[in-house]
Amino acid sequence: MGVRLDDRQAITRLKRGDIGGLAALVERYQVRAGRAAYLITQDRLQAEDVVQAAFLRAYRSIDGFDPRRPFQPWFMRIVVNQALQTMQRARRELSLDGVRDAADGDLKTLADLLYDPAPPPDAAVEQAELKDQVRQALTALAPEERAAIVMRYYLDFSEREIAEALDRPAGTVKWRLHEARKQLRVLLGDTEAGRG
Repeated sequence: MGVRLDDRQAITRLKRGDIGGLAALVERYQVRAGRAAYLITQDRLQAEDVVQAAFLRAYRSIDGFDPRRPFQPWFMRIVVNQALQTMQRARRELSLDGVRDAADGDLKTLADLLYDPAPPPDAAVEQAELKDQVRQALTALAPEERAAIVMRYYLDFSEREIAEALDRPAGTVKWRLHEARKQLRVLLGDTEAGRG
């Protein structure tokens, strides 16, 4: 096993044409990018395509990347924009039931893809129900609202970084986040009321 490269080393190698730099970046960011893409597209196969396209775009654009800046926000903006473009092209109704895993045919949901430390059995049931409710609530949002929520609360982007990534005014991003949170509160509140 070779020496692990940090982002700066990987980018330097990649800018020199050494594909090993890209391999290091893929190893480091593939899972997080895949989860972010899935949260936006709600489709496992589309998310995989988004991540592949994002790495290809990053590879082709690496000469324009400023190595003094952090790589992750730059790359995750590519992932989010690629996911939104995919959603715009698809223009189809998303399933609330999940997607079939091509490898084993099992139905996979957002809850299956999120990291989940083993909680006690009773908490595990409640946590699984909550994850399913959140997944369904996210699915009800428009793709751009879903992207804003994913960028803010999953990728920890600031509102300014989201505005830059989506090429929207900061006020529009602030409004989208407000509306998405309000809609999620209603959707999750209705679910809680139905359980009580």
